[in-house]
Amino acid sequence: MESTATSEASKLDAPLVHKSLAEILGLRKKVGDERPKVPVVLDPKLAKILRPHQVEGVKFMYRCVTGMIENNANGCIMADEMGLGKTLQCITLMWTLLKQSPEAGRPTIQKAIVVCPASLVKNWANELTKWLGANAITPFAIDGKASKEELTRQLRQWAIASGRSITRPVIIVSYETLRLNVEELRHTKIGLLFCDEGHRLKNGDSNTFNALNSLNVSRRVILTGTPIQNDLTEYFSLTSFANPNLLGSRLEFRKRFEIPILRGRDADASEADRRRGDECTGELLGIVNKFLIRRTNDILSKYLPVKYEHVVFCNLAPFQLDLYNYFITSPDIQALLRGKGSQPLKAINILKKLCNHPDLLDLGSDLPGSEDCFPADYLPKEARGRDRHVKPEYSGKMMVLDRMLARIHQDTTDKIVLISNYTSTLDLFERLCRSRQYGCLRLDGTMNVNKRQKLVDRFNDPDGGESVFLLSSKAGGCGINLIGANRLVLFDPDWNPAADQQALARVWRDGQKKDCFVYRFIATGTIEEKIFQRQSHKQSLSSCVVDSAEDVERHFSLDSLRELFQYRPNTKSDTHDTFKCKRCKPDGKQQIKAPAILYGDTSTWNHFVNEALQSIQDLLLRQEHDLSEVSAVFQYISH
Repeated sequence: MESTATSEASKLDAPLVHKSLAEILGLRKKVGDERPKVPVVLDPKLAKILRPHQVEGVKFMYRCVTGMIENNANGCIMADEMGLGKTLQCITLMWTLLKQSPEAGRPTIQKAIVVCPASLVKNWANELTKWLGANAITPFAIDGKASKEELTRQLRQWAIASGRSITRPVIIVSYETLRLNVEELRHTKIGLLFCDEGHRLKNGDSNTFNALNSLNVSRRVILTGTPIQNDLTEYFSLTSFANPNLLGSRLEFRKRFEIPILRGRDADASEADRRRGDECTGELLGIVNKFLIRRTNDILSKYLPVKYEHVVFCNLAPFQLDLYNYFITSPDIQALLRGKGSQPLKAINILKKLCNHPDLLDLGSDLPGSEDCFPADYLPKEARGRDRHVKPEYSGKMMVLDRMLARIHQDTTDKIVLISNYTSTLDLFERLCRSRQYGCLRLDGTMNVNKRQKLVDRFNDPDGGESVFLLSSKAGGCGINLIGANRLVLFDPDWNPAADQQALARVWRDGQKKDCFVYRFIATGTIEEKIFQRQSHKQSLSSCVVDSAEDVERHFSLDSLRELFQYRPNTKSDTHDTFKCKRCKPDGKQQIKAPAILYGDTSTWNHFVNEALQSIQDLLLRQEHDLSEVSAVFQYISH
């Protein structure tokens, strides 16, 4: 009885609480009740523009970052080849997570960060507006205009904002700026991190890697068109960044995967090593492929015009050849090859430049004593007047390019992009265009981001007057879209296949209306062929782990300096000789057309020697038939 009285009294002591209308009507939820579960769907405005492969990509990333594939893993690598719309897929994922979750009315994340190269910050901000509309989201794009103090203040404000006080949920920032300001963001919860051009994270010990790793972020997506650049260690770094602990420590990874895989890939490997290597590759693929999505450009065939890609082998011009032989037989190089010299890189660079054009060298200091090789009418470049006429006849590749440009201007309305690793080669292109009166634009690393975009827009304008675009491969790698052109020449190969792939993808991409013709120039029998062959070795590593293209031809052993400094005089293509190609006759003529062309493996492409060029689809290469410069061509056709 007493207890009842006490409880009555305590009820009376309780403060009087008026029921809300919602409670009276039974609409108010009790605290602790779970919110109803709802399906997560694509925003209709995005659903109607996404292509089927892009919807797949968004679904895949959503399942990874929400832990549906494995409980303790919330990251993935989006490794679609260039041109498949990685940016749009990522924007869709981010928008979905910012607006929805399986719990009604609650978002999955409140804040996100996009890290990218400085040249792409503006591009990302534009893409957000383009796909989501002007008022959907206000990104905080850090473009380097604010002072250090101002930026620190803004970042601190962003870090403490939560719930309704978040006005700019997405930061877009360059790797460098984020690395320098990571302290300001270390203690805020970040729902999602995108790392664009994520192969920057390939070095797991770099400051950038460590800075990003120190952020409080659970969901990580790496975007890269080129997942393995050179080796498995890089692959480990990327995978471990997306999903820490998935592959164990670096040491465990080396023991368990890297050493046996590389042993099995060596051309001199025993059968047992090879088998073991294949088993380890299979096991690694099994783990990693759950969190990696990679579609190749073949998907684009449905939407894009045809792409004809060519590797064009060009003989050295007589003057070039004399200098080349002079240099590789010089006492310095002979000493280097006996292990006595100390500067292989300098020597390699001299050879690479010589393959482009003798004018790239200072012959007096780079090749002392080479005067005996000079043609009778030779004028040093300093003595050639203001315009310093380019002498195309001093370089096989330059003669071919000169004829190509002439033909384009004479018979087509096409525009062309010329890419080189050397700005000094761009100087030559510029002089060539000036002397032939072709309008040209030039973009290299010295140019700021805003100016770059203006140039690109001007070139892509169909009414623009310039038909030639000069691009340095380092500046032009990332995300630059040059669909105003449908032809592209990559004048010299890079050691890194990824750099070349980046450069080659500038014209054949969404929005392109014309058939595309791409040419990679290689000087026949020279160091450039060796570089190109090493690329296929590196790429065979990449296709082995990423494209799971079965049993990539194990092209050749790990080559030495000696091979680089040889010249093969009597070959149409040293690279073709290494294929031991069954489809071509001993004289190099192809008897059997390529049955199935694999993009990553040029031994499966169509092979032409000069005599056969009269039947090739491309008018610029047809005109090389019966001329002495082009010795061979490999051809890839997209569809």
